[in-house]
Amino acid sequence: MNKELMEALNILEKEKEISKETLFEAIENSLLTACKNHFGKADNITVQIDRETCDFMVYATKDIVADYDEVEDEVTQICIDDAIQLSKNAVIGDTINIEIKSKEFGRIATQNAKNVILQKIREEERSVVYNQFFEKEKDVVTGIVQRYIGRNISINLGKADAVLNEAEQVKGEEFKPTERIKVYILEVKNTPKGPRILVSRTHPELVKRLFEAEVTEIKDGTVEIMSIAREAGSRTKLAVRTNNPNVDAVGACVGMNGARVNAIVEELRGEKIDIVNWDENPGNFIQNALSPAKIVAVFADPDEKTAKVVVPDYQLSLAIGKEGQNARLAARLTGYKIDIKSETQAKDAEGFRYEDYMFDEDGDVYYEEEYEEGEYEESGYDDAEYDDSEYEETEYDDAEYAGSENDGYAEAETEEGAYDASGVEAEETSYEEETEA
Repeated sequence: MNKELMEALNILEKEKEISKETLFEAIENSLLTACKNHFGKADNITVQIDRETCDFMVYATKDIVADYDEVEDEVTQICIDDAIQLSKNAVIGDTINIEIKSKEFGRIATQNAKNVILQKIREEERSVVYNQFFEKEKDVVTGIVQRYIGRNISINLGKADAVLNEAEQVKGEEFKPTERIKVYILEVKNTPKGPRILVSRTHPELVKRLFEAEVTEIKDGTVEIMSIAREAGSRTKLAVRTNNPNVDAVGACVGMNGARVNAIVEELRGEKIDIVNWDENPGNFIQNALSPAKIVAVFADPDEKTAKVVVPDYQLSLAIGKEGQNARLAARLTGYKIDIKSETQAKDAEGFRYEDYMFDEDGDVYYEEEYEEGEYEESGYDDAEYDDSEYEETEYDDAEYAGSENDGYAEAETEEGAYDASGVEAEETSYEEETEA
């Protein structure tokens, strides 16, 4: 038994995760290469390795000829006199296997054989690493920040390094060397120099995977994430549902005193997260998506994927959001083009009737809530349309978010369900529908 070879193979299999069979094949190929370098050819060379004992034998198959004068190639032919010395059963015209001592190989042949083995080990090691990370593609992994390469960041994922491109970085995020961060694997490419792994911090799936890892109900399928819309570094809207009447989908994602969602917010460096209930009724779903704004009425057209929304005058700025963010994310979340009007604007519009915003016979495309007329002052905002592909950017002066009825956009957000790094207790936040259809 070749104990040294057996021990070396066991270590390589454990550390490099390369199978013994692959290593045996590499040794066989290296010995064939050494024979070719030593004899000039290896067509008649055979290598046999015992997989149990690691003992190996190299032999050449030669044709037996009558005498020395007929030997044209000493590598492939042998005369009968020499053959009889090796085997008494040798017969002219037959073949005989002659053992080759690998110790007789020259230094160059031995070095080439060594290089063949090392090259095979490197190739298999790269293949193993590629397969490991290819299985993790579209998933979240934890990496250690190494260094900045220009505007890109090199991140160590253990057995391989990943690249976080500038386009996949969240604006404003800065990392220090040795810092641990979670990244989403976008793509794994197999290259001659090893796997090239591209990761992201801005992809919406990053938030989804973080919730799947943090919320047990999502992992086991009790709660399902139906839709997600994200503006990296600023805000994310998440629509969830459950088929179990005993489970509150939103509450499960929030956790006790907001523990679960705050853990994700902390990982995302303070990015706000709105969690809303998904609803088959598009009117109800749009109303939930525009949270924390209160809604008077919603008219949704499933065929055209458009919706008209009426909100109280004092809620228009909240429904639209700062620079249109709330409406923009709601449009992405629902897939509907949303036209938001205040009550005053809707009533001033030609042909407006409250009857247009009542349930139809099927009851599946409308939403309505009663408000006393004249209770709210006119906000003075124009209507704005947003869809999930093209958004009109609306600029607002910061002063428009303070004073009188429009008392603090950011404060209203926090109270109605937006989480930040400071944490909001679940008891202080209501995720129930603000109105009844």
